[in-house]
Amino acid sequence: MTDPLPRSPDAIAADLARLGIAAGDLVMVHAACRAVGPVMGGPDGIIAGLRRAVGPDGTIMAYLDWEAAWEDFIDADGRVPDVWRPHVVPFDPARTRAARDNGALPEFLRTAPGAVRSLNPGASVAALGTLADALTRDHPLNYGYGPGSPLARLVERGGKVLMLGAPWDTMTLLHHAEHLARLPDKTIIRREIPFARPDGGIDWCWMEEFDTSEPVSDRLPENFIEQIVTDYLATGAGRRDMVGAAPSILVDAADILPFAIKWLEHTAS
Repeated sequence: MTDPLPRSPDAIAADLARLGIAAGDLVMVHAACRAVGPVMGGPDGIIAGLRRAVGPDGTIMAYLDWEAAWEDFIDADGRVPDVWRPHVVPFDPARTRAARDNGALPEFLRTAPGAVRSLNPGASVAALGTLADALTRDHPLNYGYGPGSPLARLVERGGKVLMLGAPWDTMTLLHHAEHLARLPDKTIIRREIPFARPDGGIDWCWMEEFDTSEPVSDRLPENFIEQIVTDYLATGAGRRDMVGAAPSILVDAADILPFAIKWLEHTAS
């Protein structure tokens, strides 16, 4: 059996249009590139298809995070011990790569000509298109998934979330719901984060955040994000179709957010 021929960016754009993406849209994408199947240009070809789908007036955005293995050495006070501090690679928005756990597409988007990155290390996003600057500027360093964040602006601007073959539990927008929901005993983390200086030095800055690495409340199930998406789609909201070989979903950010907040508050009550 021969391997399937690669799809073109135009074919990906046509699939995205059938799913519901239109010219001028703002779309936050989570992608499992292998699930899409062979595409001419690989992740760059998928990005080209996305850009053709949203057109010259549209914008695409992806969650980056960053590689911060040194966090394993943080002590109980949120500080890296002195013996390790000289070896830590600081956050540099122009050079620091996206976390590999998020797949290949975010790093390809970050390095695409014209892309802009927000300046909160753990909550950072990259955006490309008309609204890129508006989405990424002045990203709060504290509580970077909350008000004033790119996620909040995605909702305010009428954006959509595309799960391009990606697991439903990776929908980053729902961390915004965690921040906004009235939940008891939210877990807060406070730690020092290293930022690169132009002279090659490091500035260590204290940052505070709700812990998004685990459910923010002990009253929530481990797979709460997947459950929210499943329950939301069960109402008939959102759209589903194939993009390439990938089963994909498209949801309106401003519609799923209040659903998620209500779900979280009910479940944790």
